[in-house]
Amino acid sequence: MAVVEIPKDRLEPETLRRLIEEYVSREGTDYGQRDYSLDQKIADVMKQIDGGEAVIVYDPDSESCNIVTREQLQ
Repeated sequence: MAVVEIPKDRLEPETLRRLIEEYVSREGTDYGQRDYSLDQKIADVMKQIDGGEAVIVYDPDSESCNIVTREQLQ
């Protein structure tokens, strides 16, 4: 079964923040040479979601949510 895209407005604000926080805190997430605070990283991902560059998806097989780029979704 394919993943299902979840519009951000379908999530409670706290749930959305925690999802983004978990995403930006993952091992191997690369932000280049510059250090960014957690709040900066969260704001950057939120901007990408708002701009349609990143999307929230639900995978029914693993029963988990993730954030992926629009490119990765296609």
